[in-house]
Amino acid sequence: MKKRTSTAALAGCVSLLAVTGCSSGFGGGDTAQEDGGKQNLTVLIASSGTAETQAVEKATAGYEKKSGNEVTVQTAKDMNQQLGQAFAGGSPPDVFYVNSDQFANYASGGSLYPYGDEIENVEDFPETLRRSFTYDGKLTCVPKDAAALALAINTKLWQDAGLTEKDYPKSWDELESVAKKLTKGTVTGLVTSEEYQRLGAFMKEAGGWITNADQTKMTADSQQNTEALAFVKKGLQNGWWKWAKDVDSLNAGEAFGQGKAAMTIEGSWLAGQLQHDFPTTDYKVVGMPEGPAGKGNLAFTTCWGVAQKSTHRAAAVDLVQHLAATEQQAAMGEGFGAIPARESAADEYFGKHPDREPWTPIGEGIQGPVTIKGMDKVLSQFNSDLLSLKTADPKKILSDLQRNGEPVIQESTE
Repeated sequence: MKKRTSTAALAGCVSLLAVTGCSSGFGGGDTAQEDGGKQNLTVLIASSGTAETQAVEKATAGYEKKSGNEVTVQTAKDMNQQLGQAFAGGSPPDVFYVNSDQFANYASGGSLYPYGDEIENVEDFPETLRRSFTYDGKLTCVPKDAAALALAINTKLWQDAGLTEKDYPKSWDELESVAKKLTKGTVTGLVTSEEYQRLGAFMKEAGGWITNADQTKMTADSQQNTEALAFVKKGLQNGWWKWAKDVDSLNAGEAFGQGKAAMTIEGSWLAGQLQHDFPTTDYKVVGMPEGPAGKGNLAFTTCWGVAQKSTHRAAAVDLVQHLAATEQQAAMGEGFGAIPARESAADEYFGKHPDREPWTPIGEGIQGPVTIKGMDKVLSQFNSDLLSLKTADPKKILSDLQRNGEPVIQESTE
C-alpha cells in the first residue's frame, strides 16, 4: 500500500513537563492490544531535512512489504510539543524519536514501553549508548544513530583564500585566524546555530560543562565556561562568526550549502543535507579544534521510542526490530549521513566513508547531553539567552543557567 506522509501540526501548547508531571496513568494498567491482520502504525520523527524523511519512508516501506502492515510517517514541527499533546490526549504515535536529553522525562512519566530485551543482538549497541536509554535498570529503547560534531570546510572557498591542508585549525587561535581570512564579501568564515548543542563543544574544550560527571551538581557558572562563551562572543563581534539566521538561512547546513559560510560546525546529518539539497558542494570534514583544556566535543544520540499507550506494541517493536537491523542502520547512513548506532553497521559505514570518521561519537573529550528530568526547560532558556550572546555578558548567561538548573538537579537527586 502506498505510504502516506504528513506533517503533524497540532494546535495549542502543552509543555512536556506538564504532561510527564501528570502522566502516572500512562504506565498504569495496560492498553488493549490489536493483534492479527493488517495493522496501521504511525511514526513521528523530528527530521533534519528531506533526505532524512525520505530515508525513514524508504525504511518503513520495506517493513510494510515484509509485514503487511501500513505505516504513516509524520514529520514534527515541534517534537516535544506535539508528543506532549499526543500523550495528554491519550493517542500517541506508535513509534517516535526520543532524544537522549528528553529520555528521562518520558521514561519517568511512564510514556515509554520498555522493549529493549526484545531486540536481537542488543549488545551490538555500545554500552555508553545503551546506558543513555536505560531507566530503572531496563533498556527502554534502542538507539537509531549517534554522531559527534565536526568542522566542515568548503574546499573551494578554502583554496580561494590561499589556505591548504596544513591550515586546518587545531586550536581556537587557528580557527579565528582562518575564519578571518575566509570572511569576505557575502561569505562569513564560520556560521553555526546559536544552540548550546553546538557551542557546548567549546565549553568542553575549555574544561567546563553544564554539570559534573554524574549530573548531581550544576557547574555552569565557571571560569572555563565563561572563557568559552567569551571566545564565541569575540567572533560574533568581529564578524568572522555569525548565527545562521543572521545570514538569512534556515540553519547552518543551508548557509554552508549556499556558500554563505566557509565553515560550519555540525554532525553527520550535514552529509545527507548537502547530498540532497546542495550536491555540488565540495567540502572536507575535520576534527574540532582543541581548546585551552584540550579536546572536547558533544555526542548526540536518538532512540526509537514505543508508546506505552500504543494499541500496536507488538507490531511497533517488530517495526523497530526492522529499523534497528544492521543492514537498515547502514542504509540510513547512506540515506542521510547518520552514523549507525550498531558497531557492526558503523564499521561498514566508515569502511565506505572514511572521510566521515571525524563524526565518530567515540573518543577523548566526548560529552553526552544532560539527561536530568526537567532540565530541558532550563536548557531551552539557555539557548534563548545565547541568541543575544553578541551583546550580552557571558557570565550573566551562565549565572542564570546555574540558578535555573540548581533546583532541577536538587529535585532529581532527592
